[in-house]
Amino acid sequence: MSGTLYDIAVIGGGVNGCGIARDAAGRGARVLVLEKGDLASGTSSASTKLIHGGLRYLEHYEFALVREALTERERLWQIAPHIIHPMRFVLPHVKGLRPRWLLRLGLFLYDHIGGRRALPPTQSIDLRKHPAGRPLKAGFGPAFVYSDGWVDDARLVVLNARDAADKGATILTRTGVEGLERVDGAWTIHTRTCEFRAKAVVNAAGPAVLDLIGRAGEATQRRMRLVRGSHIVVPRLFDHPYAYFFQIPDGRIFFAIPYQQDFTLIGTTDRDHEGSLDEVHASEEEIAYLCEAANAYFDKAISPADVVWTYSGVRPLVDDGSGKPEAATRGYSFDLDLDPQGCAPFLSVFGGKITTYRHLAKDAVEKLQPLVPALAGSDWTAEAPLPGGDFPMKELDGLKAGLARDYRFLDEGTVDRIARAYGTKAREWLGPASSLEALGANFGHGLTAAEVDYLVAREWARTAEDVLWRRTKLGLRLDATQVERLKNYMGGEE
Repeated sequence: MSGTLYDIAVIGGGVNGCGIARDAAGRGARVLVLEKGDLASGTSSASTKLIHGGLRYLEHYEFALVREALTERERLWQIAPHIIHPMRFVLPHVKGLRPRWLLRLGLFLYDHIGGRRALPPTQSIDLRKHPAGRPLKAGFGPAFVYSDGWVDDARLVVLNARDAADKGATILTRTGVEGLERVDGAWTIHTRTCEFRAKAVVNAAGPAVLDLIGRAGEATQRRMRLVRGSHIVVPRLFDHPYAYFFQIPDGRIFFAIPYQQDFTLIGTTDRDHEGSLDEVHASEEEIAYLCEAANAYFDKAISPADVVWTYSGVRPLVDDGSGKPEAATRGYSFDLDLDPQGCAPFLSVFGGKITTYRHLAKDAVEKLQPLVPALAGSDWTAEAPLPGGDFPMKELDGLKAGLARDYRFLDEGTVDRIARAYGTKAREWLGPASSLEALGANFGHGLTAAEVDYLVAREWARTAEDVLWRRTKLGLRLDATQVERLKNYMGGEE
């Protein structure tokens, strides 16, 4: 039994859970986070990696959700300009699909309902003359270019956890919750190795939210819709910085996004998910579907044999009775339950999307504020930078230039990766090094022992998979021998 009585125990180490922990810790609460796997090991590292309003949600009349998400875009870019950056998206007009006037109307609303300030507005282009038209098949002409943002989703989660820990929170990974019970006006939380006590519990278990409600002996009338989104990564299909928003004849859309310098990310699908939440994979049908969709637009055809990596996540959406998975709302809501004496609150989080995580966290904390005396003050996360993000949001190039100047032994690609992952925190582990050898063992592609040690000490990395697929995306580059060396260095996998 842990001797600490926490003010809040957050169960779930995804973006919502870590966002809530950060906000609550910053307001003075004693916070505990329990995550059964690694941080961001579920849905929060399996997004399309966009900070966006959700242009297609306008079709479903989700105006309030789109406005909220658009308002958050530039706030998040401001507080995390290393892991979030603006991106221009090309939306071709396709005869027989959504009419051109409808696309223009949607983009007009997109530009004006969310308080856009720093991002450039929508423009009309001709793909026969624009660089974004070169990789496409002949026949595309009128198109629109609009703004949204890109995010390293897994690092967004880790940096929220790091900031929460810096403000006093206790973050425990690989600590699954087996049961909860109210005892003497507080919660006792049972794990395999320990018990914890907390005055309040936040259920941020994502797709497992209903399962955790059952483990706590609670009841709910809520229904969740679990929707699997799958993505494929292929060798680079284009060499310009634009991303694409494409329509499909079945009414859906997909994105093709520049990814990790040498690759193209294509996604996503929307499939109702009925299997295990522990093993979520892209099906052969989903991979073929995305390849076929891309081949309708790009001149260079791809097949499943060209796919170098796939990933899938299960989105825990509120079941609003929508007929199609893609039409289910991406909004969020809460259930708050108290014991008969009005104590020991149990707050369950339903739904949400990565763009609105900070706003969701604020709303969750403010729901608990009247019930948890340690929570003081008002919203503070809208302007406080995440770790490494304490520089102006348009000055990433300046940050990279400084690293390139001071660490001349790093190649351009490694400087870019490090700057985008760590921002100003990069110097904490680069230190006074004047050569690559000074950073210890070199596992390949700029990954050194100094960086791995930092990820273990400061970012809760435990395995090679944590390092290669969540803290970095170097799993796309390291070969089997290099991966084995990293595993040996880290003491082998669990």
